[in-house]
Order: sequence, then C-alpha cells, then structure tokens
Amino acid sequence: MSTSAAGAPLPPPASLAASSSRAAPPEDIATAGRRLRPMHWLVTLLLLLVAAQIAWFLWTNPRFEWKVVAQYLFEPTILKGLGTTLLLALAAMVGGSVAGGLLAAARMSELLPARWAATTFVAVFRGIPPLVQLIFWFNLAYLVPRLSLGIPFGPSFGDWSTNAVITPVTAAIVGLTLVESAYMAEIIRAGVLSVDIGQREASKAMGFTAGQNFFRIVLPQAMRVIIPPSGSQFISVVKGTALVSVIGMSDLLYSVQVIYNRTYQIIPMLIVACLWYLLVVTLLSMGQSRLERRFSRGHSRHAPERRSRLFAATRRPPRKGKEQP
Repeated sequence: MSTSAAGAPLPPPASLAASSSRAAPPEDIATAGRRLRPMHWLVTLLLLLVAAQIAWFLWTNPRFEWKVVAQYLFEPTILKGLGTTLLLALAAMVGGSVAGGLLAAARMSELLPARWAATTFVAVFRGIPPLVQLIFWFNLAYLVPRLSLGIPFGPSFGDWSTNAVITPVTAAIVGLTLVESAYMAEIIRAGVLSVDIGQREASKAMGFTAGQNFFRIVLPQAMRVIIPPSGSQFISVVKGTALVSVIGMSDLLYSVQVIYNRTYQIIPMLIVACLWYLLVVTLLSMGQSRLERRFSRGHSRHAPERRSRLFAATRRPPRKGKEQP
C-alpha cells in the first residue's frame, strides 16, 4: 500500500476498488442447491398425466369387471395352476443349470469332439423356438413308438411305450430343460471366461488343485457375471411356462383358459393370470437384486457410498465446546 508524503496511507485506486466490490465470494459446492431444470419438470408432468390417464381408464371402464377378478383371484384351480407353473420353472431351471454347466465345460474343453458336440447342441436348441420343441416332444410317439434302454447297436435292457413315458408333464420338463440348458451354457461360459487368467495361474503356482482353483478362485468371481443373466433367464422360464398350455398341461394359463371357456369372461380371467405373473416376477426380481449385491461386494462402488451417506445422515452433531473428530 502506498503512503503520502505525510506518512498517511493513500486510498486504493478506483479500478482496484471497483473490481474488489464486483468479485462475488466463491460458492460452496457442499451447500449449493440443485439447479432448476425445466425439462425435468416437463417430462415428470407428462409422465404423471399418462399415469393418471391409465389409472382413470382402468378404474372407470366397466368391462374389466374387477369384481370377477377378485372372485377368481384365489380360486383353488388357479392356485393349483400357479403351483404347477412354479414347479415347472424350478425343474427346468435346475436341470438346465446342471446341463448348461456340463455343456459350458465341454465348450471350453481341449477335446475337440466334445467342443463340437456342445457347440452343435447349443446352436440347435437355442435356434428352435420353445413352442415347436414342446409340440415335438409331446408327439414323440409318432416318431418312436417305444423307448428302449440298452447298448447302442447292442442288446436292450428294457423298453416302454412312448405314450406312457412322454406325458404332458415329462414333455414340458424335457422341452423347457433342453432350451434352458442351451442358454445357461453360454451364460456360465461367459462368467467363467470373465475371470482373469492370471488369477488361475497364480492359484496353480500356490499349489491349488484344479477343484480348489475352480470353486475357491474362479467360481466366486464368475458368479458376479453369471447371476444377473441367470436371474433374467429364470424369469423368462416362469413366463415361458405359459407355452405348456398348448400340450394340455394344467399350468396357470391353462387353468384360466378352462374357466373363461366356461364363463366367457375372457378379459377378467386374463387379468387374474397377469396379476399372478406380475407378483411372481416382482418377487424373483427382488431376490435377484439381493443376490447381485451380495456377489458384487468389493466390485461395486454404490453400496459403500450409500452406507457412508446413511452413516453421515444419522451421526449426531458435535456438542458445543467439543472439537469434532
């Protein structure tokens, strides 16, 4: 600061004073509010209008016949069909996962014939629509009247009538399991290949056996990649079981069809089926999300951040006179 001849400080120049008065204090990012975004509000308003229109249509249209929906929602035949649907989906998923694991191992094998056979199996059963396969297995007796068990081109230990073996239940389980095994083979193979090969080599260098290497090193990391598509595939199986109604299997859709063929209340009965499908899929999606979070520990950064924000929000403010640690 400059001084006058008498030693008194001189006032700052006018330009410097003006620039100091114009400079605003820097905004604290931690306390800054969110900007007003008109497009966000506009999109939100449009979505609310669409939701209100849909709700009004569902509530005011008498042809939905909600009283009929409530009457048949817990009908014993409907619940029995729902149980059949869940059992079919579970059997197809378990069988498909086991067969898919074997197919994935064959596809990654160094044995060339096994790799070719697994690749052909996956291509065939993933390329043919599930409905076509169900109809084919249900009509297998036309192609093979009797099923036999024995040595190829050798003696037979026993044979049975195909119509007695291939019932609607067995045709549904076989058809859905074969389809799921083809998809699960690719899902499991992708999960195993996602693990860095350096970790397998490091485990071998530490003296791990092949089984320890797979179950303790590869599989826990592969599950992070396997679970999301496997959960989606299980949900697809649950919905895909509706196809078995074509071969006379008493699943949820078939039970609904039996009722509306008698009462001619088609839309209300289809709504009953939709509600049960939505409930089952929602519960499965919630379980899938929990499994994904469990196997993504150490890889996802969202969960620790969420916990830290929750902890920060629930901490008590420090008392006056005490320094905050």
